[in-house]
Amino acid sequence: MPDELALFTGNANPTLSREIAEYLGLRVGEAFVGRFRDGEIRVSISENVRGVDAFVVQPTGPPAENLLELLVMIDAMRRASARRITAVIPYFGYARQDRKDRPRVAITAKLVANLLAVAGADRVLTMDLHAPQIQGFFDIPLDHIYAAPVLLRYFDQHSDEDLVLMAPDIGSIKMVRAFAKRLGASLGFVDKRRPKPDSAEVMNVVGEVEGKHIIMVDDIINTGNSMIEAAAAIKKLGASKITAGATHAMFAPGAVESLEASAIEEIVVTNTLAHSDLGVEKIKVLSVAELLGEAIDRIHGEKSVSSLFV
Repeated sequence: MPDELALFTGNANPTLSREIAEYLGLRVGEAFVGRFRDGEIRVSISENVRGVDAFVVQPTGPPAENLLELLVMIDAMRRASARRITAVIPYFGYARQDRKDRPRVAITAKLVANLLAVAGADRVLTMDLHAPQIQGFFDIPLDHIYAAPVLLRYFDQHSDEDLVLMAPDIGSIKMVRAFAKRLGASLGFVDKRRPKPDSAEVMNVVGEVEGKHIIMVDDIINTGNSMIEAAAAIKKLGASKITAGATHAMFAPGAVESLEASAIEEIVVTNTLAHSDLGVEKIKVLSVAELLGEAIDRIHGEKSVSSLFV
């Protein structure tokens, strides 16, 4: 049927795809996304998608094969005559490469935007871009949604009265200010510098922290070094409790162990990226399936997506 909604998934986060399908009252579409014996990606759509409104769920974090799987799936959908193809990218990989911060480097976020359009995507749905201006890299419609409602609901239920929202660096102040406003909390930030990539050195802590419950919020936790160094400095100043929150939990090798040994008492992340059992009690994973499912339903029904956050 021309107005039929179909949901498909790659191998990057099939659990999230199934949760989204359950919210929508659908089943995940049948598709083979595997490999030839030499390791080359092979995709075959196992059901008729002619004229359907197809949504392909696939975060594009490492390894790079996740991105390539998405591109090949989109191409297969286009050649199978899907009416519209929306790439649902819970985590948009390569978003940190959004500008030339030094000579002779690639703007990979723009390259990925071009690849999605060339592959045949008609629309993109993504969550918490590292840099909002990446939306301007796309020549096709993009819906940018936020995990804030999911994180805010949890923090509102699990926070103390003496609450301070702390930005772990200058770049996340705007995001943290919005959280502080919604929670009726004070605002602070950590002034730091990066001597080299994936490392951070705390210079100053701005804001009242003594005796306070500090919640640090960022969009990505990768090595965790920024959060860990900030937490250590905040703890020395007398914070009573430190919680960290992030939408995308990259968890580079060794990050989970470092976070477990840090002054952070609880780490709240979402399932935009797939995680096996982390085995760490202080890490809490929240689901964004309902939020993504509602956005998909609204896109399919040609309704407002931005009204989700009013």
